[in-house]
Amino acid sequence: MAQALKPSVWRAVGLSPAPRGRWWSGGRYRSTQEPRPPPLPLPAPGGDEEGPPRGGEGGSRLPPPALPAVSRVAGDPRTSTQSHPPAWHKPCERGARRAAAAHGEPWGSREGDSWKARKRPERRPLPTQRTRGSEILFGVAPCSLALAQARRDPLRLFLKQSSGPRRLVMSEFVLQATARGVPVHHVPRRELDALCGGRVHQGVCLEATPLRFKSLEEAEKSDLGHEGNPSRQLVWLVLEEIQDPMNLGALLRSAYFLGVDRVVATQRNSCPLTPTVSKASSGVMEVFDVYSTDDLQSFLKTKTAEGWEVVGTVSKPEDAENIPVMNCLEFQWNKPVIIVIGSEGDGLSLETQLLCHRMLAVPPGRALHPGIESLNVSVASGILLHSICSQKLRH
Repeated sequence: MAQALKPSVWRAVGLSPAPRGRWWSGGRYRSTQEPRPPPLPLPAPGGDEEGPPRGGEGGSRLPPPALPAVSRVAGDPRTSTQSHPPAWHKPCERGARRAAAAHGEPWGSREGDSWKARKRPERRPLPTQRTRGSEILFGVAPCSLALAQARRDPLRLFLKQSSGPRRLVMSEFVLQATARGVPVHHVPRRELDALCGGRVHQGVCLEATPLRFKSLEEAEKSDLGHEGNPSRQLVWLVLEEIQDPMNLGALLRSAYFLGVDRVVATQRNSCPLTPTVSKASSGVMEVFDVYSTDDLQSFLKTKTAEGWEVVGTVSKPEDAENIPVMNCLEFQWNKPVIIVIGSEGDGLSLETQLLCHRMLAVPPGRALHPGIESLNVSVASGILLHSICSQKLRH
């Protein structure tokens, strides 16, 4: 009679003998009552230990273990369907890493038990050579208004390669550029991102010459006969050392919308007219002239002598230096007025405050928590301009 297989042999193949022909593999599976296939002949090993039950034909024929049916239990990590790498995976991975390093290729892997895969090399945006002295406008409104006006020299128009809902807008840009003889380039999004430094470009960038502040002295000579008349109800907005381009753009947008006649900025410590300002103003900078002065105090003295009223702004009444402070809603005016806005951090300088006839403040609507005692400069200016310019509309 042939000897039965030793238990060590069954353990080596991951099985163990079980009564009545049922086979178990590490407790992971549950066998079913499926009919066993025909037995296969196996050599009779030596030994006296008892083996599994033999087949019905006698001799040394043993029934091979039937493939057990998997009974998955929810939440059991042992019955997970996730694929596991074979035993030879790690040596092959080490060899692949050495081969990739020899050819200068990157090799990456994912965490966990899943197969590790190579990472694709990151595609870098294509470099675009810019004309010296030019700048990149971005956004639909700034680029469209810059093409429509003759204040800049447009050089190249860059449009995103797209056939989506903005297709009609892109077609209008092509028509505008063609009318002015501006070359049009359809480029991928990553190149537009590189052109504008990752800002929100809305699929449009325009290379053009920059805008500069206009000279206040030359402008006053050209329209002195009209705006120098004290009987006209004019509103000018003067900005002292506004440094944030987002604030400057928001101020220009509010001033243009509410009917301010002119905006004057100081040359020292002020933000220039950059593409970011144009985007923040929603393109107002492309149609609204912005002037500058290098001597704000002399400018205010000159306008006072011409019959203008100079009105400053302050966040808290106690910050004013011996100058009457009033609620902006109570301010009444019947002659040309200049509204002076101070910088984001320090407000109006002391020299400028002493040249103001009155100071205006925006009253809060509640008791303020310490540390939250003022508005953003562009928001406060919008409230002040609305209360003043609304009187101009009534007249």
